Amino acid sequence: MNDIDEIDLYEVLGITSGASKAEIKKAYHKAALSHHPDKVAEGERVEAEVRFKAAKQAYEILYDDDKRHLYDTHGMSAFDPSRGGGMGGEPDIDDIFAQMFGGMNFGGVPGMGGMPGGPGGPGARNVPRKGRNVEQEYEVTLEELYKGKTTKFSSTKNVVCQTCKGSGGKQGTKPHDCSVCHGRGAKTVLRQVGPGLVTQETVVCSTCSGSGSLFKDKERCKKCKGKKVTEAKNVLELYIPRGARQGDRIVLPGEADQLPDQEPGDIIFGLVETPHDVFDRAGADLKADLNISLVEALTGFNRVVLTHLDGRGIHLHVKQPEGKILRPGDVLKVPGEGMPMKKSDAKGDLYLLVEIEFPEDGWIKSDVVAQKLRDALPPPSTPDPHRPEETDEVEFEFDANIDDFGAGSGDPRAGAEWEDDDDDEEGGPQCATQ
Repeated sequence: MNDIDEIDLYEVLGITSGASKAEIKKAYHKAALSHHPDKVAEGERVEAEVRFKAAKQAYEILYDDDKRHLYDTHGMSAFDPSRGGGMGGEPDIDDIFAQMFGGMNFGGVPGMGGMPGGPGGPGARNVPRKGRNVEQEYEVTLEELYKGKTTKFSSTKNVVCQTCKGSGGKQGTKPHDCSVCHGRGAKTVLRQVGPGLVTQETVVCSTCSGSGSLFKDKERCKKCKGKKVTEAKNVLELYIPRGARQGDRIVLPGEADQLPDQEPGDIIFGLVETPHDVFDRAGADLKADLNISLVEALTGFNRVVLTHLDGRGIHLHVKQPEGKILRPGDVLKVPGEGMPMKKSDAKGDLYLLVEIEFPEDGWIKSDVVAQKLRDALPPPSTPDPHRPEETDEVEFEFDANIDDFGAGSGDPRAGAEWEDDDDDEEGGPQCATQ
């Protein structure tokens, strides 16, 4: 394997160039089991170790989409240390990405954009990078979404130390390479992926926090203790526009932690709409129950039916000159009384679902009152002309339970058979078996 260009990684793993990531992983595990030095005779260990390392290298390159693209485009020359493609046995694709994409920002990922060396370290590139965004949920009521909201809150974040200008050391001192990562800001560690199987992965060096360099204790900045950043408190303002919705993101640009040679990330709030006792929302429309009495359903009404999200009373004057009767489930639409629409003066609509409150038992105090109701209300429908000649007046029960319908019969149409699956798990009613 002296000539690195002659290696065919697909052939090493015994797969085709169109293999999926799942096939690559399966082939690697198979090869690793077959060629692991601990799994073969002592006389075959040298050859097995070579094959094992080759399989591991093939897996690490082909399983990573970016590295695989480089290999398919440039072959193994893309990972040749003598051509700037890496250091030692670990492919370093930083220079290759810089050549291909002109120093594009890769967000501080080890081996991308800011490596090797990291911010302030030897070999560090002066490439603008953006720090990590901070995302969190923010609960907001429907009233606040209807009217809009502005709130202020205090925030503590890391800012670049003004004493050392983010170097971490006293003026006139120079850092030395981190002895753990040798100035790269990242190190290669072994991670066990299965019994007798390990894989390599690159992680940020914890000793230098990815900077690649350190100051001696005496040379560290007294203000930040060599950390390059200090804590600062400031007051932020969060503005939620009228008509904002569940899932909307409110971005405070550049308000996340700062790091040297790095553009600070954003603080992003994801809006979470809390449930409302009266209104349901869908887009810019609102829905609520319209609770009316039986008399109002029959004769109409003229009153405030509910309080809107901004505190206004919504007044309805329902006339029934044509004898219109409101029935349970009827829907009244009030145009323009829904939620505000963002960047517009328009509003959605309010939908009112009719719910009729019937009188309580015993409200009819006498036969006289009952007769007056019979006289005022429409008479029963015309008797059936095919009424049978023989009839029976039968006894009946109030407040029966429909779940008793066919209970215990095993018939799937029975009322008690329509239970949730949870009832079976909790020892509740179960369907009878034949």
